[in-house]
Amino acid sequence: MFTYDMSKAGANSLYHYLYQCIKGDIVSGNILAEEQLPSKRNLAQNLGVSVVTVENAYAQLLAEGFIYSLPKKGFFVADIKATINAQMPHNHKKLRTRRLRTELPEESEHTNPKYIADFASNGADIEAFPFTTWAKITREVLCERQKDLLQVSPGIGTLELRRSIARMLREFRNIHATPEQIVIGAGTDYLYGLLVQLLGFDKCYGVEDPGYGKISKIYGQYGVEVCHIPIDGEKFVNALTKSNADIVHISPAHHFPTGKVMPVGERYRLLSWAAESPKHYIVEDDYDSEFRMTGKPIPALQNIDVTEKVIYLNTFSKTMTSAIRLGYMVLPLHLAEKFQNELSFYSCTVSNLDQYVMAKYIDLGYYETHINRMRNLYRGKRDFLLNVIAKSPLSKNASVLEENAGLHFILQVQTKLSDEEFCNRARIRGVNIRALSEYYFEAQPSAHKFVINYSSVEKKNMQKAIRAIEESLLCL
Repeated sequence: MFTYDMSKAGANSLYHYLYQCIKGDIVSGNILAEEQLPSKRNLAQNLGVSVVTVENAYAQLLAEGFIYSLPKKGFFVADIKATINAQMPHNHKKLRTRRLRTELPEESEHTNPKYIADFASNGADIEAFPFTTWAKITREVLCERQKDLLQVSPGIGTLELRRSIARMLREFRNIHATPEQIVIGAGTDYLYGLLVQLLGFDKCYGVEDPGYGKISKIYGQYGVEVCHIPIDGEKFVNALTKSNADIVHISPAHHFPTGKVMPVGERYRLLSWAAESPKHYIVEDDYDSEFRMTGKPIPALQNIDVTEKVIYLNTFSKTMTSAIRLGYMVLPLHLAEKFQNELSFYSCTVSNLDQYVMAKYIDLGYYETHINRMRNLYRGKRDFLLNVIAKSPLSKNASVLEENAGLHFILQVQTKLSDEEFCNRARIRGVNIRALSEYYFEAQPSAHKFVINYSSVEKKNMQKAIRAIEESLLCL
């Protein structure tokens, strides 16, 4: 039986402290692969905590892939030790401490009004945008930084915003990066283009299948080879290894559109793949990771990268609004130096005003408050929608999948209708919906699964929307 001193939890919640203890023992090898964990009730009794505390700790470990469950048997430890060792180079400490040889210079969419509910839109809730605070900070910046606003911004963005983002990443995602490693751009679309120029036009860029089609289109527009890596069925890294990909673009914390979380063992195998060749890199798109609804956010892949092979990307579009075209990427140190030498002639595509306002918004603590408020808002929307589905006749013919993270879930429907016909029927009744099969490129599509983006849908329209979906299933 595991024994931990729960009085040492300190400021941590009990379940998170327990999760950290068990995770630490798994990574260190104190708990062996395939070992069965104690039942939730027995462990709770042994530690003097509630069953809910153990349940939440196990849920977080399960979500991150440290453990797995077998029906009617319990929880077991996943085999991750070999993959951790495989990607750990002997000189990893040297890689972690290396610094740039030279100092870098200081330099969704709107909801369609014709629909009752637009579940195909992944835009933020515009009614929740902090207009008052944003306007206040904007006025302050206009008064305080008049000369700075008229200066030409460094190609990688203002130092103030890069410092703010570096501090935010350290506090929120445990990502340790210097401001010199951060590049600011007008959304991730623009940053993808910079990456092609930085990593090379002669490389093959792998993207997830199914996946966000716009990523493939952007890479394709730059004339580079694009290959699609299936995430269903066969292990992702196995499929990646068989492909021609040199660079792989992934969203491990919350995949769009399936909503899946990449298990920790697969993450280490992915890092091992990246370490095999100097041409291999991983582009980690941390898509809507801020909005995990159950447990703690999934740690970034960049956290466990010791070979400087992960390029981290994120944007403020999901947390603030897509109207503010403000994204950023964190480059490994050697790529930051290469960017300085080869691409620093580019002008930053984000206005100085937006950069200074966002920096101050973060530094004054408003951004953290906003994230917490939005997480509660979206959790409330999700719970309300799930409750509507559970209480409706639709529940007899449908089930919900992957609802614990991000701002969408999958609705699996029992129907003889084709995905296209079902979506058309729903649109006629005022509900815009997209099938999961629409996001596939080459892999075999999953039939009768539909992507439900709920972030921009108003609660007052949800019951009517579910009723329209239910009616769409009825035979004409």
